[in-house]
Amino acid sequence: MTKNKLIILAGPTASGKTSVSIDLAKRIGGEIISADSMQVYKYMDVGTAKISVEEMQGVKHHLIDVLDPNEDFNIVKFQNMVKSSIEEIVKNGHIPILVGGTGFYIQSIIYDIDFNNEDDNRSIRKTLEEEYDTFGADFMYEKLKKIDMVSANSIHKNNKKRIIRAIEYFMINNTPISLHNEAQRKKSSPYDYRFFVLNPPRDILYERINQRVDIMVGKGLVDEVKSLKERGLSKANISMQGIGYKEILEYLEGDTTLETAIENIKQNTRHMAKRQVTWFKREKDVIYVDPFLFESNEKIVDYMIEKINLERIDNE
Repeated sequence: MTKNKLIILAGPTASGKTSVSIDLAKRIGGEIISADSMQVYKYMDVGTAKISVEEMQGVKHHLIDVLDPNEDFNIVKFQNMVKSSIEEIVKNGHIPILVGGTGFYIQSIIYDIDFNNEDDNRSIRKTLEEEYDTFGADFMYEKLKKIDMVSANSIHKNNKKRIIRAIEYFMINNTPISLHNEAQRKKSSPYDYRFFVLNPPRDILYERINQRVDIMVGKGLVDEVKSLKERGLSKANISMQGIGYKEILEYLEGDTTLETAIENIKQNTRHMAKRQVTWFKREKDVIYVDPFLFESNEKIVDYMIEKINLERIDNE
């Protein structure tokens, strides 16, 4: 059976994925699927650096502005939504381009990772969530380290959702989720894919991140978080745990100064970018692209199209 084509354009935050993805889509007749765990939410535009309608330049986008911020978004939901989008795009005679920086989400699509029935065990998850809220991140992180050191090394202790998911998986299946994911990665991909990662030099990336945060603040990030708070959202919502939102929420609740909140956003974003790069380096069949070695986006896209057309990656 012929596999559907899939282009993946990944990379750390602020690496330039958005503008390159638009140019690529226009050149190859593509539609873009967002692999961003925050841009899926409505009303969260500034803090997610969400692409505007003008910036889309007529290219159709999927998984942007589709959920209310009070809804939970998880890997299983993401996987189902992406599969539906790919089917729709292929039916339209176009090529799906998966764009984002959330490595685990991208991996779930490439290898069609099977999450079993873990999403049905709400009582276990509720207990673990209460435990996390009562005893804190450090306590739960130590718990994870005892059962799955590989996962502990790749998940930040403050990533409540993934820490709980890893512990939950072990409790249900009596085996580490890292072993399960490793086995899944060895599966044959259901797609004929090309996996590009934009990977600028770290010092340039960090400078771009700092500038991006200043621009977000200038564009009204504080007002955006205020507006979400007025809608009844709080740190209890998954959407408000995103970088940029949780720090400004702390400022609005009087727990820190605005200056400290902004510095924390910059620092937390830089740490996230570092983890993203580490994640992508573990992937196989990746084509790395340093955007600063090219004169323009057009040249980057030329290079990518050459790889798409000439390189047959054997995913069997």
